Amino acid sequence: MKAVRYVIFTVIGLIVLAAAAVAIAIFAIDPNTYKPQIERVVEQKTNLDLELSGDISWSIFPLGLELNEVEATLEGERFVALRQLVARVDFWSLISMSPQVHTFVLDGLDARLVVSEDGTGNWTRILPEGETPTADDAAEQQTDEDGEPASDVLAFAVEEVRITDASVQYEDQATGQSIVLQNFRVLASQIALGSEFPLEVGFLVNTSQPNMGVDGDITMRLTANEALNQFAVSGLDAKFGLSGEPFDDKTIQARINGSATANLENETASLEDFRATLANLEITTNLNVEGFGAQPQVSGNLEVAEFSLRELMSTLGAEEIQTTDPEVLNSLSLSTKLTGPAGVAELSELKMVLDDTTFTGGARYNIESGAFSFQLDGDALNADRYLPPPAEEGSQESSGDAPATAGAEGDLLPLETLRGLDLDIDLGLGELIISNLTITNINTAIDASGGQLSLSNFSGNLYGGGFQSDVNIDARSDDPTWRLQARVSDVETQPLLQDLAELDMLAGAANVNINANTRGNRISILRESADGEVTFNLAEGQFTRMNLTRMACRGIALVNQEELTTDDWGQTTPFNDMQGTLDINGNTLNNTSLVAALAGMRLEGNGTVDMAASEIDYEAGLRIVGEIHRDEACRVTEYVENVVIPVECRGNFAEDPAGICSFDGSRFRDTLKDIAANAARAKVQEETDRARERVEEKAREKIDERLQGEDGDKVKDALRGLLNR
Repeated sequence: MKAVRYVIFTVIGLIVLAAAAVAIAIFAIDPNTYKPQIERVVEQKTNLDLELSGDISWSIFPLGLELNEVEATLEGERFVALRQLVARVDFWSLISMSPQVHTFVLDGLDARLVVSEDGTGNWTRILPEGETPTADDAAEQQTDEDGEPASDVLAFAVEEVRITDASVQYEDQATGQSIVLQNFRVLASQIALGSEFPLEVGFLVNTSQPNMGVDGDITMRLTANEALNQFAVSGLDAKFGLSGEPFDDKTIQARINGSATANLENETASLEDFRATLANLEITTNLNVEGFGAQPQVSGNLEVAEFSLRELMSTLGAEEIQTTDPEVLNSLSLSTKLTGPAGVAELSELKMVLDDTTFTGGARYNIESGAFSFQLDGDALNADRYLPPPAEEGSQESSGDAPATAGAEGDLLPLETLRGLDLDIDLGLGELIISNLTITNINTAIDASGGQLSLSNFSGNLYGGGFQSDVNIDARSDDPTWRLQARVSDVETQPLLQDLAELDMLAGAANVNINANTRGNRISILRESADGEVTFNLAEGQFTRMNLTRMACRGIALVNQEELTTDDWGQTTPFNDMQGTLDINGNTLNNTSLVAALAGMRLEGNGTVDMAASEIDYEAGLRIVGEIHRDEACRVTEYVENVVIPVECRGNFAEDPAGICSFDGSRFRDTLKDIAANAARAKVQEETDRARERVEEKAREKIDERLQGEDGDKVKDALRGLLNR
C-alpha cells in the first residue's frame, strides 16, 4: 500500500510541478518581445509582410494564446488582416494526454483574394517561386513515422468555436466578377465527434454579376463520427433573404427546414421532412439515396404545394406572363412518389394540377443513359387561355416615316438538344381547346432518338368526326426534313372553319388525306419547301353565303332574253358530293379537278390558293345538266343544256368569304358561242326534219293518186295476192 501511495504522490507532484512550470513560464516570458523575430521569419519564408501591432498574451486556465491586430500584406496590398485570435486548450486534458481545445475565437478576419487577367490568384504568390507544396508533399504528411497511412480516426473535443465579423473579398479581373462575403459568423459549442452539438452560421454575400445579395442565417444540430464518414443534421432551420437586380430590387425570403443523414462509407443519404420555400413556392420531400456512383437508387416522395405562378413571378421581379386569360397560372401543384431500381428514377402516382386541368401518370429516367419515358393523361385543357393576348390595332407604332419591321424569325427546333434526346412519351387528353377548336379523346406517342423525332398516331375527335396523323422529323443535319401523313374523317367543316378562322364558306362532312414533305427549321422556309398532295371529299354539303343557282339562272335568263322574277334566292347552294385534289407547291395549292354535283348542275373548276396571302384564284363553271329552278326565265331549253355558266372566285377568303365568287361575264362570251352552236345544230336538225317531212308528204300524195286512178285495181290485186301467200 505504501508503494501505491508513493506512486500517487509522485503523479500529483509531477502535475503540480508541470502546472507551476507553465505558470512560471507564462508570467516570466512576455511573448510581445518576440514580435520582431516572428515578423522577420514570416518575411523570410514567404512573400508576405507581417505586422503584429496588437498585444500577444497568455492564459493558464484554460491554457491559451491571444493574438490581436495582425495584418499581412502581399506586394504592398493587404492580403489578410485579423482583429483577434484566441486559442485555448484545456490544461487538464494535456495532463491526461488527451488534448481538448477549449476555445477557438476568430474575430474580424478580412481576406482579399484577387485573380489577375491571366487567371493567376494572388494566394499562389504567398510562397517564393518553386516552393509551392505539391500533391506528393501533402500525401507524405498523411503518413506516420513508420510510413503507414495516418489513421482515419480523429479524436478531439472543442468546448467552443466562435467566428465573428469575418469577411472575404474575391475579385476576378478577367471577368469583372466580384464576390464579397461579410458579416460571416459561426458559433458552435460542446463539439465532440460522435455526439450532437449545436451550430449557428450567418453571412451576407454580394455579387456584382448579377448585382444581388444573399443574407443567410442557419441553425442546426450536427453529428459526425470519429472517422468523419457519417454525418447527421437535425433541426435544420436555414433562412435566406435574396435581394438585388434579379428580384427587381425586392427582398425575397427563402427557407429550408428538415433533417438529413449521410453515410459516406455505405454510400447512403436521406432527407426527412425536408421543406424548402421560396416566396409562395413550397416543396416538401422525404428522400432516400443508396449509392453515390452512376447508378444510385432513389426512393421517397415529392410534393409541390399549390401556388400561384403569377404571384411568384411578380415577387421575384420577373416580367409578367401575358396570357389571353389573366386568371390562369394561379393554381399549380405537383405530387409524386420516387421509386425505381438502381440507376433509374421513377415517378409513380404522379399528379400535376394546372388551374382547372389535372394530369396523372408516371415517368422514368435512366440516370446513366439519359433515356426518359413519360406517360401522362389529362382531363381538359383550354390552351387558348394561355396564349399571348392578340395585339391591339395600332399598338405597333413606328417612329418618323420609317416603317415598323417584324422581329427576326427564330428557329423552331433546338437541333443540338434534339440530337441528344432519348424520349418515349405517351400523352392523352380528354379535351383540348386550341385556336378555338375543340378536340376530344386526344392520344399520341412521341419518340426521339439520335436526332430523329416521331409523333405517331396523333389522333382525336372533333366536330362529329376524327383525325389521325403521323409526323416524322429527321434533325440529324442542320437542314431537318419533315414528313406529314394525316387523315380526316367525317369532320363537319362549317363549325370547324367558323371556330378556326371565323369563316362561313362551306358545310358538309369532310374526308381529307394529306401526304406532304418539307424541310427547314423556320416557318417561312417550311412553307416555301412544302411538297405533297391533298385529296378531299365532302358529302351532302352546301356552299354557305353564296347561291350558285342564282348565278347560273342569270346566265340562262340572258340566253332566253328574259328577266328573272324570283326575289328569294336564299344564301346557300346544296350539293350532293364535292371532291378534288390539291397539289402542294410551297405556299401555293393547285387544283385542277374540282367536281361537285348540284341540283340540275355540275360544278367544275380549277385554280390556285395562296396560303401565305390567303388569296384564292379560281375559275369555275356550272354545267347545266337538267332543270335548276322554277323561274320561267331560268328554264332549260335545248340551247342551254350541257353548256357551262362561268363563275369566278377571286380575292382574300379570310377577309370577304361571301364576296369572292361571282358570275364571270368575261367568260360568258364562250358560253354564248356554245349556245349559238347548239342553236345552229338545232336549226339544221329542224330544217332536215322539215325537208324529210315534205318529201314523205309528196310521196304519200303520189301514191294516193295512183291508187285512185286506173292502175288502182291492179295495185290492190297485187297487194291481196302478196298477203294471201
